[in-house]
Amino acid sequence: MIALTKTLVKTVSEPQKLDSIDLHDSKRANFLQEVIEGLEDGILILSQTGEVVHANASASRLCCQFNQGNFNQNFVPPLIWNVCESLFNSRYLFSDKLLILSDEIVLDKSNIFRIRVRLLDLEGFEVPCLLVTIENQYESVKNVALTEVKKFDLTPREAEIWFLYRSNYSYKEIATKLYITINTVKKHMKNIHTKRQANMSYD
Repeated sequence: MIALTKTLVKTVSEPQKLDSIDLHDSKRANFLQEVIEGLEDGILILSQTGEVVHANASASRLCCQFNQGNFNQNFVPPLIWNVCESLFNSRYLFSDKLLILSDEIVLDKSNIFRIRVRLLDLEGFEVPCLLVTIENQYESVKNVALTEVKKFDLTPREAEIWFLYRSNYSYKEIATKLYITINTVKKHMKNIHTKRQANMSYD
């Protein structure tokens, strides 16, 4: 089941340019290309008609996932294009601001994505393009949980339970997933919270 949460509107100040990087144009382009391709987040640049100008490897993989295995290089998943259309419909209300629309795509508990869309006015393009970033929320939570596991010195079993808890699993769901009782989950969570409190008292 695919769920799409309500779109959020926010404005931000203009981003800083990369003028501080002292590279020739071709080297700078290669450098930026490598950075974009190496990102875990999906990066899509779209025309206002929905054609793909550029998609990094992550974006291609995620679009394929959203389209259930079908990724035509010039086809934007409807879940993403809906956010883009919302931006078009809202931009005249905030014409003096840099507008970003943000939405969430929920495929299941392990596949939650934050979509952000903004207009790009690029040199060499007659009309603005759309910059779409796709962040895997599950991976972000996982990275935070891994840091906390080390920080709180959790056991392997506590780490499993903490990761699921941080991923919004209920005690009952954790118990079912790990084939243990709810009381065992509660006991481990009590130990985890004790370790967290001890860690915070040292900070």
